[in-house]
This record gives sequence, C-alpha cells and structure tokens, in this order.
Amino acid sequence: MTKSSRRASSSRRASTSHNGVYRVGWIIGRAILWFVAVSVIWVLVYRFVPPPVTMTMLGDLAGGHSISKDWLPLSEMDRSAARAAIAGEDAKFCTHGGFDRQAIEAAWRRNEAGGRHIRGGSTISQQTAKNAFLWQGGGFVRKGLEAWFTVLIEQLWGKKRIMEVYLNIAETGIGTYGVNAGSQRYFHHDARHLTPIEAARIIAVLPLPKKREASVPAGYTRRYGGAIAARAGAVRREALDGCLR
Repeated sequence: MTKSSRRASSSRRASTSHNGVYRVGWIIGRAILWFVAVSVIWVLVYRFVPPPVTMTMLGDLAGGHSISKDWLPLSEMDRSAARAAIAGEDAKFCTHGGFDRQAIEAAWRRNEAGGRHIRGGSTISQQTAKNAFLWQGGGFVRKGLEAWFTVLIEQLWGKKRIMEVYLNIAETGIGTYGVNAGSQRYFHHDARHLTPIEAARIIAVLPLPKKREASVPAGYTRRYGGAIAARAGAVRREALDGCLR
C-alpha cells in the first residue's frame, strides 16, 4: 500500500468515526428533547387533571390488592389536613423552591447516627413529584428524575396545586390513597370534616402507610401524631400555610 493509499484509508476511518460520534450525539440530543417535551406536557396536564393512577397504585394492583381513592379539591378539604402535612412533613413548604437543603443535611446526619426510625429530608414538593410521576425506592436515576419533576411542578403548578395533589395521592394505608380516602377508612367521614388530631394521625401514618393505623394508633404513631397536632397549631398561628390561602 502506497503512502497516499494509507493516508486515504486513515482519512476514511477518521471520517467514519466522526460521523459515528455525531450520530450518537444527535440521537442522545433528540432523546433529551423528547423527554423534556413529554415531561413538561405531562406536568401541565396534571395541573388541571387529577392523576388517574400512580406507579405505587399500579404496584398494589399488580400484587392483587384493590385500591381506594376519592379525590377531594383542596378548597373543600378541612384546612387541618394541609396544616398537619406542613407540620409533619415540610415546615418550610411555603417558602422554599422545592428543596430544603437544611432538612436534607439534618436527615443525613440523623440517619448516619442510626436509630429505628429512618427519615428522609424530602420536601412535600419532592414527595409529590415522586408519587405522581415516578416509582418508590432510591437510586441516583430516580432521585435525579425526582429533582427534575420537582422543579417542573414548582414552576408550572404552584404551591396550592402541589399540596392538593399531595394530599390526594399520598398512600395513607394499605391500598388507600389520599387524605379523603384515609379519613373515610379510619374515621368514617370525609376530609371536609377532619379534626386537627384526625388530620395529624393520618399524616403520622405517611412514612410507613402499610404498617401503621390512624384510627387506633399506638406507641410511636400515637406520640408522633400528637406532636404533629401540636406543631399544626403553630402552623396556624404563625401562618406557615399562608401560600395556600
């Protein structure tokens, strides 16, 4: 093979390699654009339409369990439900932009120290993003997607809608989703008539909804419900739920 032939062969290989890299980049870029477009449209739809089903619900159905849910607009729900959620899950809900760095760091330190009750530092916005669009569990991929959807709902929904969706799709018992369905299950009336202690006990169930009961709580759940009820009073007095008015 002559020198000119070798140069031509090398040039063709370089050109082929360049085209391959370009094609891979084009495919990845197009996939990213499609993901962004689909996720934005999905979030916009849920701004006006109640999520018909979540991946957690599908997991229950796949396991042969029935599910109970009964959507109730935030405007019709007793305010004690939202106050209890803020008191128990996210005291800075009305002031953060979706993430609470101090809460995440505190949760990390607490969990590193050990103990029976491992708690996360997720805000209500993060939990809503996970419950509405993703699956349960950890992993960097899921957490990354959770962060993306958290940003989207903060920008496209606003606080009232985030709280409304959260209170209607959070798992409040085995196969039970939403505060309204939880209220009917545990207290035999809907969430329009929740008392502060009833609301607090439902929120106390949220970390472990398949293992805790709100109607006759005992031990940790009872104590935690009482603490949430006390803090919910402070939420009302200090107007920490002001963004929902």
